[in-house]
Amino acid sequence: MSDHWSDAEAAATAAGIELEPLESLEDATHITEVMLATWGSHQELPTEMIRALQESGNVPWGGFHDGRMIGYVLGWLGADDEGYHIHSHMLAVDPEWRSKGVGYALKLAQRAAALDRGIRLVRWTFDPANAANAYFNLAKLGCVADGFHRDFYGEMEDALNAGERSDRLVARWELDRSSEGPASDEGSVVVDREGPEDRPVPTAARPPGAGGTALVRIPSSYRELRFADPALADRWRDAIADGLEMCFSAGLHVSGFTSTSTYVCS
Repeated sequence: MSDHWSDAEAAATAAGIELEPLESLEDATHITEVMLATWGSHQELPTEMIRALQESGNVPWGGFHDGRMIGYVLGWLGADDEGYHIHSHMLAVDPEWRSKGVGYALKLAQRAAALDRGIRLVRWTFDPANAANAYFNLAKLGCVADGFHRDFYGEMEDALNAGERSDRLVARWELDRSSEGPASDEGSVVVDREGPEDRPVPTAARPPGAGGTALVRIPSSYRELRFADPALADRWRDAIADGLEMCFSAGLHVSGFTSTSTYVCS
């Protein structure tokens, strides 16, 4: 067993699950069950599409507890100017099992499976307003984000994204790169938080050029804010998008995320 698989199995043991490749029609049905529990009916992929992924070598991985699937990671082979990569489209965990390390174990399984095939890069998109996902992707896994798009998917109707503009950062996970943990909160602040309600404050600072560092602060819990104050949440989504676009226009990319819910762009 390679070190990468040993890491995945150790993470799975710590989370209380077992890792298995999802190769059968029955597995595809269980994927749909977890999918519906996560995103609701509008996010459902047809079973035949999941089967096509399985048959074409894009086998998802699942996490099981007492024989029941409680999470999966699903993607497929992609290509760009750099060569081949895995595009990781879905990572889902049963609501009762979230924040227990299941997602981390599944991502490490995805990494090990990719490396077995000689692929050293995985990509996916994520909502830049979601601090928990940003921390997981950038601080826990050690990704960077080298692209940003406003309204990437257009209007979405699933339970998590309905009514939101689908802004997305593009994650870049170099599988031979180790995570350095949370980033240092140092640099020129481009978007700040102000007051007890953490209102967004675009600052006068412009992102530095190459070699500099810029900070884009975001709410610690955007989902709670969305429920409590939709208008303020909309202001935050615009401020985050404006700040990230300024950073990317200045030649920077998102290189890390701090323990205080702040993107570090360098």
